[in-house]
Amino acid sequence: MTEHRPGQVKAITSLANPIIKDLKALNLKKNRNRAGCFIAEGLKLVIDASELGWKVRTLIFSKSGLGNSLIESLAAKTRAEGGLVIEASEKVLASVAHRDNPQMVMGVFEQRWSALQSIEPGSGGVYIGLDRIRDPGNLGTIIRTADAVGAKGVVLIGDSVDPYSLETVRATMGSIFAVPLYRCTQAQFLEWRQLSKLFFVGTHLKAAHDYRKIVYHDKPVFLMMGNEQQGLPDPLAQACDALARIPQAGRADSLNLAVATAVMLYEIRRNTLVLDKREAII
Repeated sequence: MTEHRPGQVKAITSLANPIIKDLKALNLKKNRNRAGCFIAEGLKLVIDASELGWKVRTLIFSKSGLGNSLIESLAAKTRAEGGLVIEASEKVLASVAHRDNPQMVMGVFEQRWSALQSIEPGSGGVYIGLDRIRDPGNLGTIIRTADAVGAKGVVLIGDSVDPYSLETVRATMGSIFAVPLYRCTQAQFLEWRQLSKLFFVGTHLKAAHDYRKIVYHDKPVFLMMGNEQQGLPDPLAQACDALARIPQAGRADSLNLAVATAVMLYEIRRNTLVLDKREAII
């Protein structure tokens, strides 16, 4: 990434500016990995991230945002923390976002990865393990659902889509900043699993147990979900304490991965997630 002096504000209108070239380069996974950072779009999302303790390395906002008190406050906080603030033209924002009509605000953040060894069993907690997930929309939706049910984290096993791609980050709707992420190879996962005391449940089309018949409450659960095309591979299925199946009555032979994960998570958390009595339907 191009170096800058802490606290400075730049006005940029040229697509040839080296800082903009560096930001556009973050659309490629290899560049995100090399820089260790990623881009998130949207004023609310960037503000929420900042409030959750994520430092904004670079803040980019549209000239039309001048005078917006929320943007100015965010810019002041970014400068105070040593970040770079860029006032950009809409053309520049569109080139960074790789789409027309981009969000008025974007932020660059450092990636965060947690270690499998840091996972500690806790009563009622739940983690999600995803084997070689390929679709950024599915991953983003699962991270968002994990956040909604209060899951403790998402573990990416094997060669998975990048959770820090623009497409995935958009699909999380900000939950990327609230849900811890882990990554490992299948071999690393299986080695860790031997020492783990969580209750491992996997979904499988050949499973004998209805997912609603398994007792989940008062257990730290690790939910295993397979690849979109191939499902859960044998080594991971054999590592589970129980295999569950979601019954189907129609012609479809399977559910979308994000939908199936949501169904499982809400069943696992059914005794924990309680509506406010004022919202309950009687």
